[in-house]
Amino acid sequence: MIGTRQILVVDDEESIRWALRKALEREGYQVVLAADGVEGLTRAADPSIDLVLMDIKMPGADGLETLSRIKEARPELPVIIMTAFATLQAAVQAMKRGAYDYITKPFDFGELSILVRRVFEIRELTERVAQMEAFGGRPFDFEGVVGLCPAMQQIFKLVGKMAASDLTVLIRGESGTGKELLAKAIHYNSRRSARPFVAINCAAIPRDLLESELFGHERGAFTGASALRRGKFELAEGGTIFLDEIGDMDIGLQAKILRVLQERQFERVGGERPLSADVRVIAATNQNLEAAVAQKSFREDLYYRLNVVAINLPLLRERSEDIPLLVNHFLHLFAEEQGQEPKAVSPEALESMFAYRWPGNVRELENAVKRACVLAPTSLILSEHLPAALLHAEEIGAAGGRSSFERMLSQGITGELSRLKQERDGQIYSYFLVTLERPLLLRVLERTGGNQLRAAELLGINRNTLRKKLRELGITPVRGDEEKTEG
Repeated sequence: MIGTRQILVVDDEESIRWALRKALEREGYQVVLAADGVEGLTRAADPSIDLVLMDIKMPGADGLETLSRIKEARPELPVIIMTAFATLQAAVQAMKRGAYDYITKPFDFGELSILVRRVFEIRELTERVAQMEAFGGRPFDFEGVVGLCPAMQQIFKLVGKMAASDLTVLIRGESGTGKELLAKAIHYNSRRSARPFVAINCAAIPRDLLESELFGHERGAFTGASALRRGKFELAEGGTIFLDEIGDMDIGLQAKILRVLQERQFERVGGERPLSADVRVIAATNQNLEAAVAQKSFREDLYYRLNVVAINLPLLRERSEDIPLLVNHFLHLFAEEQGQEPKAVSPEALESMFAYRWPGNVRELENAVKRACVLAPTSLILSEHLPAALLHAEEIGAAGGRSSFERMLSQGITGELSRLKQERDGQIYSYFLVTLERPLLLRVLERTGGNQLRAAELLGINRNTLRKKLRELGITPVRGDEEKTEG
């Protein structure tokens, strides 16, 4: 963990700079040197600097002046002042200006090591608290990943089983299916949950810049690299890195990702020293990686390294039974953001949502719900508040004669078939006939008060046929006015 921490040493004595560099590097830290306050101020502006060790007496801009300017630019950056005993008065002044602590020369390197370690332990604790506050003071859970369909339930079970492991995960699914949200659920339910979750979209960054974004670069590595910069793998130290759209990554860069997975090491652009990578990798893609491997545009060895645990997110139209659940979730989410009571969706509007194919998947549904919440002047969302594409889809569905009842049956059958799998090969037809007949006969008998003659008339079948069906299905009829009607 401490291997990623970078310390700036500011001292005008070369021997002190050399000694501190050797001692701190032995502890696993990365060290940057500055010979005076002006250079120190410039280097401290680099966001990759985590701590400053600075002499209080230097020619030109002294330590106190430099300290004040550092704290103005980066108030969160801890600064430890180094001072001779004779200048202890100045050290007190330094504390008033925001120094974290001070240490007197000549100092004991063991004492310095303890002080530096304490700085980073407190910083990690602060980062952890801030991370918890970002999620409402509680760990991330599955509230944002909604689904009751069999496919989503299987995914939830798989994530639960992976919680205690560091296995590499490959999430596959079309755009908008919730790949990053699922990656966050995996991270925040794992043992790495208190450490960073760092996401990067490999398709959104130009190929010549992506390597620097992932691994960082040394000062002077290329034109414009005026300072050292830490990459995403360093920022994710101890946590999880999410490589979204990895199928779009240049094949040359794929070899470097493979090295991280195999050796847990990498180098910054322009760097020569290998850095450790204690990170869990979760990758995602909407591409057919098998086809990419066959076409030599994706490395086969990287594919197998990533595909340790594969999760396939279904399209929204393949899990349309989850639409009401998702709509309710987004209604409450939007209401919470706006400080309002959640709105409701009319049956007609929900019917439009069922009829639509949702090419943008869950993300498109979320946007449609938020839009409707804004447009609806009352607490009820009507069809007219939905995007025009949904209304057009409902018209097409109506013209095709497909009723909402038929769609509901279709969704139920799809879910049941997924659940049955291979359990009832050769019996599916009879299974579904019985499953549909039983509730039908019960509801009709309920409607007729148990009168079998009237029930047979409503069903359009013979009364003896009805009685036979009731016996086969184990339904005990409630005798009401049947005898009176027959008499």
